[in-house]
Amino acid sequence: MSRVLIVGAGLTGSLCAYLLRREMVNKVKIVVWDKAKGAGGRMSTSRSPGDATCTVDLGAQYITATPYYAQKHQSFYEELSKHCILKPLTAPVEGMMIKDEGICNYVTPLGVSSIVKHYLRESAGAEVFFGRHVTKIVQEGDRWEVSQAAGPVEQFDSVILTVPVPQILQMQGDVSSLIDGTGRQTLGAVSYSSRYALGLFYKADTQIDVPWAAKYITNNPCVRFISIDNKKRNLESAGSGPSLAVHTSVPFGVQHLDKTIEEVEPLILKELQQVLPGLPKPLSTKCQKWRYSQVTQSVTGSPGQMTLSSRPLLVCGGDGFTHSTFDGCIDSALKVLEVFRSSLC
Repeated sequence: MSRVLIVGAGLTGSLCAYLLRREMVNKVKIVVWDKAKGAGGRMSTSRSPGDATCTVDLGAQYITATPYYAQKHQSFYEELSKHCILKPLTAPVEGMMIKDEGICNYVTPLGVSSIVKHYLRESAGAEVFFGRHVTKIVQEGDRWEVSQAAGPVEQFDSVILTVPVPQILQMQGDVSSLIDGTGRQTLGAVSYSSRYALGLFYKADTQIDVPWAAKYITNNPCVRFISIDNKKRNLESAGSGPSLAVHTSVPFGVQHLDKTIEEVEPLILKELQQVLPGLPKPLSTKCQKWRYSQVTQSVTGSPGQMTLSSRPLLVCGGDGFTHSTFDGCIDSALKVLEVFRSSLC
């Protein structure tokens, strides 16, 4: 049985684990490593320190399905809806731009990370480890020897990298030598936006009196998007306190990218008071820096994956090879699956 390492427990990584387990049962042993403390990646949901039922999405806020992808990926949407992981977004979102007719937006009642966690659960038998930061990959015979920042070196028959493209280019070992000049130029052209996200958690009887569940802000240099997350997910009567998510603008994120979270959080809170005067003081907060937020320029041609080595197999995937949407990650995972089908036949 081939031992496969998936680096990254975000959406693409969890989908790869799910698809490989479904399509290649008894052919692969799946191991997932992520440097974070939990699953989700940029589909991140944080909990209040004082109330585990009070959560806030600090990454993706909702899922948008165009008519094309709703049909193309119908089975994925139907499965998540059947398990009540996705539900239609019915709460008012002020300032949302509707680009195409027939678009359907979905929310996640248990937080957006519940999508990733679902696919990891459905990858029955997969070994998932957190706090494992891959630093070096070296070929040893017909296997890959993978080093982590803290922990033993392990060997795998195949490796799937689903981390942001700049982190692939920074990987030590043989990864760099496997990327030729053209490939390095192609990968180097991939770009991401950068921003901060701030979550605010409140006690159960707190009232945030606004007529919307979420709002896009256009007249503030810092705050770009605000969501009353329990209201966005139609959970106002669930008994837990409200939570509020604030996403900064990209220019603010770029301007303050090299500052610490401790330096930036007060700036966001100050601007938030300008947007929502009289906002109650939260019980606690959580600030997140997204150095690699949304892909602004993907790999040319959007191939979905890049195979660096066929024997032993080393393949890269993720939204950097497609586009920063739920469907982009599905497309990438499906392309990675095709590579494995060909490799293991």
